Formats: sequence, C-alpha cells, structure tokens
Amino acid sequence: MKILITGTTGYIGKRLIPMLLEQKHQLVCCVRDIRRIPSEFKNVSSISFLEIDFLKPKEELPNDIDTAYYLIHSMSTSSNDFSKLEADCAINFKKLLEQTTCKQVIYLSGIVNDNSLSKHLQSRFEVEKILQSEKYSVTTFRAGIIVGSGSASFEIIRDLVEKLPVMITPKWLYTKTQPIAIRDVLTYLTKALGNEKVYSQSYDIFGSEVLTYKEMLLQFAEVRELKRFIFTVPLLSPKLSSYWLYFVTSTSFNLAKSLVDSMTVEVIGKESDINETINVSPITYKQAVKKAFNKIAQNSVVSSWKDAKVSGVFCKEYFQHINLPEYGCFIDERVRRVSNEHRTLQKIWGIGGKRGWYKFTFLWKVRGFIDQTLGGVGLRRGRRHPTELEPGDALDFWRVLLADKENKRLLLFAEMKLPGEAWLEYVIKDGVLYQRAVFRPKGIWGRAYWYAVLPFHGLIFKQLINFLSK
Repeated sequence: MKILITGTTGYIGKRLIPMLLEQKHQLVCCVRDIRRIPSEFKNVSSISFLEIDFLKPKEELPNDIDTAYYLIHSMSTSSNDFSKLEADCAINFKKLLEQTTCKQVIYLSGIVNDNSLSKHLQSRFEVEKILQSEKYSVTTFRAGIIVGSGSASFEIIRDLVEKLPVMITPKWLYTKTQPIAIRDVLTYLTKALGNEKVYSQSYDIFGSEVLTYKEMLLQFAEVRELKRFIFTVPLLSPKLSSYWLYFVTSTSFNLAKSLVDSMTVEVIGKESDINETINVSPITYKQAVKKAFNKIAQNSVVSSWKDAKVSGVFCKEYFQHINLPEYGCFIDERVRRVSNEHRTLQKIWGIGGKRGWYKFTFLWKVRGFIDQTLGGVGLRRGRRHPTELEPGDALDFWRVLLADKENKRLLLFAEMKLPGEAWLEYVIKDGVLYQRAVFRPKGIWGRAYWYAVLPFHGLIFKQLINFLSK
C-alpha cells in the first residue's frame, strides 16, 4: 500500500513511520524542509520524500496514493491565529488529495465532547469537518492526553513531580481526563489502515481510567517513588496558571497558554465498539508511565515535542543560512588544531543538555535563567538524546540547523531572546577545529548587546574550544 504521511518530523509521525515500514508499505513522507529528514529514514528504499508546505503548497501529490495520515497541528502559534493556520492547511491538503486515488484519510484529533471547547480543541474539530470529502473516506481518532517518552504532557508532569515536593496548584487540577499511552495511539492508527469497517467514522480513543490531573501527578510520583503534596487554590487565573507552567516546566509560554486553555475542559471519551473492531486493549496510566521511563533509561526516545516548532521561535527560513551570514554581522572565530578528530567530534555531538557546556556551565545556566525571565526558552528543553543530533532538534536554547558528522560540521541557531540573530558553528577540516559565533544585530540595542557580552565570550568560548580540541 502506498501511504502519504504528513507531520513526518513530528512527535507522532516519527514513531508511526517505523511501524508502517515493518508492515512493508511504500511511504511518501511530506516535510517542510528536505534538510530536516531524520537520518534513520534517509536511505530507506521504501520511503520517498516530498518537500511541501501545506500553508503555501507549490507541489502536487503523487497520484497513486492509497491512504494518507493527517498529523498536522499548529498549537505552537498564538491563540489568535492557530485556528486559521490549521484550517488553511486542511483546505490545501484536501484540494491536493482529491486529485489522487486516495481512498482513506486517517486523522488524529482531540476529544471534543464538551460544550465549552477550548480554542485548541475547537480548531481540531473544525479541521475534522474540513477534511470530509466525497472522493475519500475519513477515519478520525480523537485522543485526550497522550502519555509517552518525549510527549508534551509526560514531560510537563515529569517536571512538576520531580522538581516540586510541594505544589500550590490551580483548581483545574480537578478536571477529569482519560490519558492514553502513545503505544495504544499508534496501534489505533496502524490497525485502521485500509480497514473498511472504520471508513467515514469518528472514534474517541482513551485509556482504561478516568483521572483528574491531580491524580495523574500523584500516580506519576508513585511510579517514581516520590512523596508529593498537592494543594489547590482558586486564586490562579488561566493567565497566572500559564506563567506557573512556563516557569516550572520546560514548556514554551504559547504552549502553556494552549494547554491551560485545554486543561480547564473535561475530556471524557464516548464509548464505542472500536476496541473490539480492531482488537485493542488500552493499558493503564501507570503502565504507560513505566513504559515511558523504560525508553528513557535505554536512551531510545524516538521523538520529543521539544524538537518541534512548538518549543521555540524556529521557522523554516533559518534553514536557508546553512552558509553563515557575513555582512552586517559580528563574528567571534577561534581556531585550534585537534589531537584526535574522532574524540573532538564526539565531544561536539555531546554538548549541552544534562552534560552541560563543559566549561563555565554555570554561566550558561545564568544566561538561560535570564532568557527564561524574559519569556524565552532558557535551558529547560535540554536535548532529545545524549549523543545524537538531528536537524531541527532542540539543544537547550539552540536549534540544530545542520548536524553532518560525515563532513564534521554542526550548526546551531539561537532561540533565546536576543536583539538580533545568532549562530554557533563547529567545523573540523584537515585536523583543525573552527569555532564561529556569529551575531547579526538588530538596531543599536543589538550592537550594545554584543559589546556587553564580549568579555564573557572571550572567557567562555576560549575555554570551550580548548577543551573540545584536546
């Protein structure tokens, strides 16, 4: 079967693709930038890639598509525009798909059984209606909280439980929901493929328990063998709740606002015969948490919400700067001969995250704290894997633009709050390590910023390249 995948580099897409490959399907994976193809998929003969932006589609889809997965969401943008962006994507996707032989679209949405839907859930519901067509059938799975290693909900709860022995929380912690394990979501998505019994149907999918957010926090703490005390107060408004999530967890403020908007709405799934139809038995919340930590312990987290646009200010245009800008820029370039290229490369690829920045890590933490207080991402995102980097990955307050081990080059783009744009590049050529920090200032404040941090750069970057080159 020939299958079209949207959201290829997203949290769900990166986990769905290996399962479809195991079933011997031919895949057409859509990406907004061809340079963001995950390395594990690059040389797979049964995958072809299509560079396409469904907000401004310039390409046509292959005609002989059998089934398509619609996994595009725009939760990262402000609450004023993500509904329109999602609608525009769905409209353009539908127009293109109707020109193919596609018989089924499988769409992952959110449970929408409350009269007072959040803007996020209302947008998902509108997309479901837009996707309906006389040319193909739509199978919609509506999920609530998805629990898995690297998922936004899992990582946020993890931050809260592991950082705060005592929590003063907003009253929406008593809102009820039905969390579902990522493994069960993927089972629904794959077993629905080509199954005519689920054509033109919508199903709520959920775990085996109804829990409040408070119960989820406490059960998470039990799995981690931590004693936690939670007190709720009625004084935290949605805006204050968003700030609370933003400062305590690794979420971005835009995502925190969207999550709080959703968390105030009860999300309880409607019963159906879908579990019997495709033979699925969802696991409990505690089981889902345990399985997630098994993945973390094995360093086998396939995807993370932090690597998506949702976690920063990243946009496709920054990939155009694979060659660093030169004009109108300040450049701090340092050069050292390396004693062992392989060892230096391993150090570069292991930079940041829990390991830190090798030298003066406390100063990096101070810069991260300042950034967070200004509304930036800070150092909270860490990194997906301790030794692997892919284009598009989050790396503390950087975004990976290029991670080419074969040509010994790593290029990072800064996502902290800055009066300008900044890049950090590492290249090894003929036994020589080149470290370049490039800053393109915006106005007089940008220039003032560069000169203000110059003494710190002289200290930090000198020690950093000395360590990397040894």
